[in-house]
Amino acid sequence: MQKLLQPLGCSLFLVLALLLTACAAPATAPAATPVPPTDTPVPSDMDLWTQKANMPTARWGLSTCEVNGKIYAIGGYPDKTVVEEYDPTLDTWTPKADMPTGRYGLSTAVVANKIYAIGGTLGNWGTTLATVEEYNPVTDTWTKMADMPTAREGLSATVVNGKIYAVGGMVARGVGIWDDLRTVEAYDPATNTWMTKSDLKRSRNWFNAMVSDGRIHAVGGFTPYEEVYDTVTDTWTKLAPMPSTTHASSAGMINGEIYIFGGQVDAGGAGTSIVFEYNPTTDIWTTLPPMPLKGHHMSASVVNGKAYIIGGEDGPYPHHLPYLSTVWEFVPDS
Repeated sequence: MQKLLQPLGCSLFLVLALLLTACAAPATAPAATPVPPTDTPVPSDMDLWTQKANMPTARWGLSTCEVNGKIYAIGGYPDKTVVEEYDPTLDTWTPKADMPTGRYGLSTAVVANKIYAIGGTLGNWGTTLATVEEYNPVTDTWTKMADMPTAREGLSATVVNGKIYAVGGMVARGVGIWDDLRTVEAYDPATNTWMTKSDLKRSRNWFNAMVSDGRIHAVGGFTPYEEVYDTVTDTWTKLAPMPSTTHASSAGMINGEIYIFGGQVDAGGAGTSIVFEYNPTTDIWTTLPPMPLKGHHMSASVVNGKAYIIGGEDGPYPHHLPYLSTVWEFVPDS
């Protein structure tokens, strides 16, 4: 009988213990929070940006362009003749032959691997330029070409089918007096000749002309009016406005999208960290997370799907030291 009671007592004890445990537990236990794998990166705005080697010569109002994977930073203030080549692969800078006509507020465009430096200003009142000079990166030499019909600074130049379109800008009329321009002129490097085209609908300066699907998008400046130019029909059409005006911003085209970087929201104001994305197909603007810097009168060029925002300044008017020599690489979030 004693042997029979021993297993029975043990069983009763186990049942009692289980009942006590069940009573102590809450009726509904909270669900466990999933723990992400330790190798999953935490998204951040800085994931899109990388600071690269500084440009040797700090300056604003420069123009940059890309030839065979290298970026050429040309002109700018205060060292208006300086030309420096940036290799994004090596993250290194190399000095090149000075531009014969020192200037800032110019624009550059590339045809057949040659760079055309167009317009700009000497920096003295009333010295807006019509000058065009061709740079050959292979021989590191400059050649004087036919002047633009209309002298201007703060213009934007771009290329469609081997022709350079010099769009907008302004011309100095006296001390502190400028006239904004609607002028559009096309240059043919093959014949070294210029042709007048239909004016912009709105005058503008220090803006960006970007090509998408053979059409030229004029965006930015203090004109809250974006428009697109059809080179075949020689006509301009109004587009959706940017979320805000951006004067002296820089821009790049990546994977069919136009990106706007920095600039001034107010006349003579300090630089901003604005980043806008524009889809030319849908005519829709999107505001993206800001840049890690503030700036205006910078220049941007794109190499292998990455934009490089170079130089500029960050303070309000009048322009003051220190000017920027920074280089930031931007890769859009896929």
